[in-house]
Amino acid sequence: MADAHNTDGDFISDHESVEIVVWSEKYNTGIELIDKQHKELVSLINTLHRACCRGKALDAAFKESMSRMVEYVHFHFGVEQQFLKRIKYDGYKNHVREHTVLVNNILAAAKNFEEGRKFVPHTFVRTLKDWLLGHIAVSDKHYAAYVMEQKKKGVDFCILEEKKLD
Repeated sequence: MADAHNTDGDFISDHESVEIVVWSEKYNTGIELIDKQHKELVSLINTLHRACCRGKALDAAFKESMSRMVEYVHFHFGVEQQFLKRIKYDGYKNHVREHTVLVNNILAAAKNFEEGRKFVPHTFVRTLKDWLLGHIAVSDKHYAAYVMEQKKKGVDFCILEEKKLD
């Protein structure tokens, strides 16, 4: 792929268009709403990655991307936790703890970035990517298996409809 310019006329090199995370069906939980939100989180991580590659524009682009990530993480975790609570998932407290750790790490990184403290955006993005994919592959798949077991027993999970969890 050749170097190009974006719609703002900024120079974009090949590595800027490369995604750091590519969604794979292996991350699907089988819960449409949750999978849709996970795909959005992956997209936001890729946006953060592209912001890291922008050189001079890093501060503004990264700050905007980080703000959107923080907002969406709060939204998604709220939806997911509400769902887990409603289905009486036995791993609820531990799942919330995992979310809290990530939120605290994101907020600390954002604060360090804002205050000009030592902060390595590329490292942060890779850490975020690794955490998200690991969390989906293990913790989220665990509750997804619980949901599937319950469905086999005839439990109705119509509470998964988007309008009921927003």
